[in-house]
Amino acid sequence: MVTQFMANHPLFCNIPQQAIPSILEQLNCRTENFKKGAILCHIGDYVQSMGVVLSGSINIENNDIWGNKNILANITPGQVFAETYACIPNEALMVTVTAAEDSQVLWIAIGKALLPSPTNPYFPVLIKNLLSIMASKNLHLTRKINHTSSKTIRGRILSYLSFQATKQGKQSFKIPFNRQQLADYLEVDRSALSNELSKMQKEGLLTYHLNQFHLNKI
Repeated sequence: MVTQFMANHPLFCNIPQQAIPSILEQLNCRTENFKKGAILCHIGDYVQSMGVVLSGSINIENNDIWGNKNILANITPGQVFAETYACIPNEALMVTVTAAEDSQVLWIAIGKALLPSPTNPYFPVLIKNLLSIMASKNLHLTRKINHTSSKTIRGRILSYLSFQATKQGKQSFKIPFNRQQLADYLEVDRSALSNELSKMQKEGLLTYHLNQFHLNKI
C-alpha cells in the first residue's frame, strides 16, 4: 500500500516502482497513526525524519507561550513536512505539528540519502525531487505572507479566497480550514473574521456555509 502510494509521489519521480521498497527500508521508513488533535512534533524537538501525510491532514503551527496560535500551513495527503529539519538534525523545530483530523503519516529518515557515499543509486534522484518539493513549499509560505500583508481583515480574506478560487479554477470551492483555523492562518481574531465575512455576504461579495465559499463577480 505504501509502495503504491509513494510510486505516485513527487519524491519518487523518475524512480522505478520496484526500487521503492528497498529505498524505504534503507531510509528507516515507518507509518504512524494519529488521532485528531494529537501533537506529532513539539516546538523545540529535534527530528531525524521528514513526514509524508498518507491520509487525513495536519497543521503546522507557530504557538507562543501565551497560547496564541498561528497556522502556517495545512498539510494534506501526499504533502510533506519537517523535511528541512530532517536534513539539519541539529536544528530544533520552530513549529508545532498537530493532527487536524485522524491521520496516518509515513516517516522517512531522508538525511541518510545525503551521505557522501550514498548506498542506493537512486538517492541523488530522490534529493533532486526533494529540492523541487522544498522550492514549492517556499512559494506557499510566500503566498501566506501576501495573504497577511494587508492591514485590514477584509483585505486578507479577499487575498486568500481569491487565491483559492484561482487555484481551484472556479468561483465555488471549499477551503481546508474551519473558521478558527482560517482566523489563525490569516492572523486575525475569529470574531472579527466572522463579522467581516457576514458583512461581505450582506454586501453581495460572497456567500458561504462552513468551509464552502462562492465568490460573486461584481
